[in-house]
Amino acid sequence: MRVLHLTDPHLFADRRGALRGAVTYDTLQLVIAHYLDSDFEADFIALTGDIVQDDSAEAYAHCHELVSSLGLPVLCVPGNHDVRSLMRDLLPDPPFSYCGSIESGNWLITGIDSCSAGRAGGRIAERALRRMEEAIAASSAGHVMVCLHHPPVPMHSKWLDTVGLDNGDEFLARAASSGRVRAAIFGHVHQHYDAEHDGIRLVATPSTCRQFLPRADEFAVDDRPPAYRLIELHADGSINAELMWVESG
Repeated sequence: MRVLHLTDPHLFADRRGALRGAVTYDTLQLVIAHYLDSDFEADFIALTGDIVQDDSAEAYAHCHELVSSLGLPVLCVPGNHDVRSLMRDLLPDPPFSYCGSIESGNWLITGIDSCSAGRAGGRIAERALRRMEEAIAASSAGHVMVCLHHPPVPMHSKWLDTVGLDNGDEFLARAASSGRVRAAIFGHVHQHYDAEHDGIRLVATPSTCRQFLPRADEFAVDDRPPAYRLIELHADGSINAELMWVESG
């Protein structure tokens, strides 16, 4: 199974809307064009939150326009900037699946809501954890990848770690208890991360717009360009993941 991971586009109702100098509609377009010029043919898209920046229905419509143009199923989960009721209403039908699951090639990919209302940081509710466990138990797939927005481990960045996932340890323990979760992919941190924790590979993909400076004590923007990630999930449980930086020039 081949996955295109997109995250944190931060779209606005106004296509000219900019986040810290990046016109986010344009940068998402640029990322999609870069993917289309590659020789990677994804089976589906994982879109891991912060789809919009301004709480608008129009921004979700822009997401639908740009992402659905690829003609692929889209498993999407909310981020702290998303309006979950709007997201469920405006991205309700194929190719989009809100916190859904996809099963193919001995893999189950399932999405989980890590958001906590009114907060930048996250916490996975008990009902969402149970839903994840039930989806895994109901699947015959030998391997599982979970998609969420918030990082379940510290990023070693003082300010960013104050808005991480409150119950990351619980999430990882319950994911590991199945014996089948091989990976979790996430956004939120606007930077690259790829490490193994207790047998689970944790992968963060940078944003399709602006990035955060890694390991910074105070908030700082990095000068790295927009990015996306190409992930191959093999039938034996092994994973290949390639980070793609998208230069505008």
